[in-house]
Amino acid sequence: MTAEKSVASPARRHQRVRRQHSNELAQDYVEAIHELAEAGQTPRVTDLQEIFGVTHVSVVRALQRFEKRGLLNRSDEGLQLTEEGVKMATEAAKRHNLVVDFLLKLGVSEQQAHADAEGLEHHISDETLAAMQRFLG
Repeated sequence: MTAEKSVASPARRHQRVRRQHSNELAQDYVEAIHELAEAGQTPRVTDLQEIFGVTHVSVVRALQRFEKRGLLNRSDEGLQLTEEGVKMATEAAKRHNLVVDFLLKLGVSEQQAHADAEGLEHHISDETLAAMQRFLG
């Protein structure tokens, strides 16, 4: 194995992790907005402040970035996800639920499974998710 090849594999893994980190917040926000909308609420900045425990300014700055990415629209009537935002939200929820189900099957408490899934859902590969799905049947 050449030195170039031995460095490339860890570098690719780190690049993947950096991409995942950049999407984590967006996934969490669109998932929260989608859940609020599905519950019949009009998602607002104050709702997200409460959910994430952050300041108004932090929420507004995040929403500006996500709006530029085409994930949502902001108006006086609240927040609405775009088609792309809904797609991201439903995929994030699907990943979260699969990880929770897997952890529960392993005997992890429900509360801990949800807490652990919050981090795992963003960093787990599609290959591992598919293996978890096969394991669950």
